[in-house]
Amino acid sequence: MTSPATAPVAVPDTTLDPVTTSEPGDRRRWLALAVVMTAAFMDLVDVTIVNIAIPSIERDLSATFGSIQWITAGYALAFAAGLITGGRLGDIYGRKRLFLLGITGFTLASALCGFAVNSEMLVASRLLQGAMAALMVPQVLAIIHVTFPAHERGKVFGMFGAIVGLGAVSGPLLGALLTQWNLFGLEWRPIFLINLPVGIAGVILGRRFITESKAPKALRLDVVGVVLVTGALLMLIYPLTRGRELGWPLWGHLCMAGSVLVFAAFVAYEKVKTRKDGSPLVELSLFKVKSFAAGIAVQLTFGVSLGIFFLVWTLYMQIGLGWSPLHAGLTGLPFSLAVSTAAALSVQKLVPRFGRKVLQTGALTMAAGVLLYLWEAGRYGADISSWQMVPPLVVMGLGMGLIVAPLTDAVLSDVPREHSGSASGLINTVQQMGNALGLGLVSVVFFGVVDDHRATTPTGVASAFEDGFQNALWWVVAVLVAIFLLMFALPKHKSPEPVLAA
Repeated sequence: MTSPATAPVAVPDTTLDPVTTSEPGDRRRWLALAVVMTAAFMDLVDVTIVNIAIPSIERDLSATFGSIQWITAGYALAFAAGLITGGRLGDIYGRKRLFLLGITGFTLASALCGFAVNSEMLVASRLLQGAMAALMVPQVLAIIHVTFPAHERGKVFGMFGAIVGLGAVSGPLLGALLTQWNLFGLEWRPIFLINLPVGIAGVILGRRFITESKAPKALRLDVVGVVLVTGALLMLIYPLTRGRELGWPLWGHLCMAGSVLVFAAFVAYEKVKTRKDGSPLVELSLFKVKSFAAGIAVQLTFGVSLGIFFLVWTLYMQIGLGWSPLHAGLTGLPFSLAVSTAAALSVQKLVPRFGRKVLQTGALTMAAGVLLYLWEAGRYGADISSWQMVPPLVVMGLGMGLIVAPLTDAVLSDVPREHSGSASGLINTVQQMGNALGLGLVSVVFFGVVDDHRATTPTGVASAFEDGFQNALWWVVAVLVAIFLLMFALPKHKSPEPVLAA
């Protein structure tokens, strides 16, 4: 879904950019799309696949609880902290070059994770894996943006949205299968080693089919900006990740409050950097594009709702209901299929006709699915079955699919090509920030209720998790209503392509 900008948007002279949109008959762009989408899927799966194998990792490596926290959180921290920088590096040195560097490093880090001999090595390898993903992932949307003409991007972003939906829920299922099968007696290690053949194929095919592109004018890396934004993100995300484990110490609250000041200093410095040499880390003029600014706000809030739901849902099924990882993973399949179906349909058929209303319908549909889930959880309690969960999960999946693919198009559609890497990094960073905020809220909206319930009824684990699950879902409904209202800031209809500014 595209939109007119609040100010004229200059489209760069395509003769300056090594990659313009491909010719309609050029099949190479579709092969390049397959490569970058496979890499994106690999990253999405890797974010969630490790959670399902945590008990096996803990037993095999005799890992402490703190190490387990870092195995799961270290990836997200390194990923979020490096995304904006990764996007800008692609603009400067070439998106193909950074993509190949990122996928090579990601594959190597996956091998180190799979062959880790202790928890310390696994934590370090996960940090490296997250950092390499931060180089790889921003190039995916940037390569799509500069490779495909505007009339094809809707279909492409629909495919991308389907991949996002599939990756979001297939990770736990794949992790459950690989752990349960115990291939070659390796227990949990195949969840990382499976990336090796995929990554190697991605490097070989990417070198052949992806065409290089970079910003048409010379840019330099904003080192001070990198330090400021990385520091601000760590000050926000680290206390949210470790807060509950450490008992929400005072320094954590001060750190999160201080991150706001550092973010403000970053914005001020970026303005100075823009005036000085025109090479800021974040192109602040992007926020003058209405579709970008509004889409970023929705993306942040949407990330909060997903951060709350997916973690709470996993804990509810595996601990509250006592289901096996495989049982829980299979339960998520209807959700995955619904997301993939609705994502493709929304961009190709619905958005061109109904515009913003599709995204708003998605928010309300997803909220309706959560309310149905709430009703069923309350009615059936600990006796609820996977089949009874199918209706609310399908409704939620359809709603999510109506949002995820059009939202990506809305954020990037009017962004000038020379800033597509920076914009892509911002999209992913904002999503990670939203997820981190949602995960932080889980400590309050879920664990707070569980702890209170177990303090009064120590043996009531199932009922405690049931109460916590229902309380968290009410928060998800509230966030989805907020998303619906924020979407009024998005343009109503698909706009024509932006023209060169006078």
